[in-house]
Amino acid sequence: MVTEASGLRSVVLLSESFPDEKERIRSLLSQHIDDAVNEEWPEMSRQRATLTRLPVKLIEAMQTTLALKPVDEGQKTAQREMIGALENAFEARRQRILISQSSVSKIKWAGLLLQALCTLVAIAMVHVDHRGACAIGLALFATGVAMSILLIGCYSRPFTGEISIGPELLQQAITSDAEPGVND
Repeated sequence: MVTEASGLRSVVLLSESFPDEKERIRSLLSQHIDDAVNEEWPEMSRQRATLTRLPVKLIEAMQTTLALKPVDEGQKTAQREMIGALENAFEARRQRILISQSSVSKIKWAGLLLQALCTLVAIAMVHVDHRGACAIGLALFATGVAMSILLIGCYSRPFTGEISIGPELLQQAITSDAEPGVND
């Protein structure tokens, strides 16, 4: 998501080179971000977002950028960089949606738990003669396994739950409080 937000922010900043189209490009990006926040994010949290839904406003922003007619080298460079940043945003959006569809399968959970059980049995067998060392070894390993299970469970669906990824960074890409010249 950092790549997507960064790409969109770059386009916003580079659009300053095209005063006639600057507001249109910003408006399209703002609408794209609103669509992502209000439509894609809820779908991603339910693992229902798909790539079949096209980012219409992002496509329009790309078409607008491609249609720009640069008059000097600075504008040519800005247009080229805007196209690259929009391509990065498209790819980052695709990755965001694909990640939202992923989860840890039951087979992987079973494998993790079986491996943990086998390791606990091995620790117990190695330290069978030393109850204190056995208890400490088992407790340490069990704590590590519990922490691993907790972390994997929390991050297996990154757009759902208490520690989920939110759209805040994406929303910041278009904010006007960090525009050039404001804080100078």
